[in-house]
Amino acid sequence: MDRSRLVLAALLQLLAVLYAVWFYGDRHYVAVLLVFCLPPLLLMIGVMARRPSAAFWAGVFALFWFAHGVMVAYSRPPEAGYAWGGIVLSVGIVLATSWPAFRKRFRKQA
Repeated sequence: MDRSRLVLAALLQLLAVLYAVWFYGDRHYVAVLLVFCLPPLLLMIGVMARRPSAAFWAGVFALFWFAHGVMVAYSRPPEAGYAWGGIVLSVGIVLATSWPAFRKRFRKQA
């Protein structure tokens, strides 16, 4: 398995853990697990199973995770640390999903 898929899978898992820790103790914790934790975990399974669409959808969902992190970082200062963690992980997910295409596009021609 190539390195970008392993990095992508690790970032998706870290994002799910971040959300699980962030919202721990919330009265709607089961909903949090379904809405925030389950999608990255399912995408991670798809990435590890080499499903081509899993990386694409991880990149698409990362845009929403990024927007959520930015909104929370600036609107709820006590949660800014978690939000910035989500921002960094979502940018990493976008880069990891794009890396194979970047590598192919900018590979030196022999």
